[in-house]
Amino acid sequence: MNTIALAEAASALQTPWESEVLQQVGTAAVKLLRMDGRPLPVESHATAEVLLVLHGRLELLADGVEVTVGPGELYRVAAGVEHAVREGSRGALLIVEVPED
Repeated sequence: MNTIALAEAASALQTPWESEVLQQVGTAAVKLLRMDGRPLPVESHATAEVLLVLHGRLELLADGVEVTVGPGELYRVAAGVEHAVREGSRGALLIVEVPED
């Protein structure tokens, strides 16, 4: 396996908020996306997500609680939890989707 320069890979992503799968690790998907400041509507997933901000910041509303995730910080969203990206989220985000038993 080759190394992946995450900052460069995120900058090269054509469409903001469209994640790209970098690797599969067992049943987990490791994804990368570029945030551009726009808010996103409420969503939930059948899998848990671990959100790691590589640079910039993620403004999130998760289960009714406002959360700011900064560079080098991660936040876990449990499967089924409603969450929405708030305005002002910019930078690069690494997502690990982990199916829960």
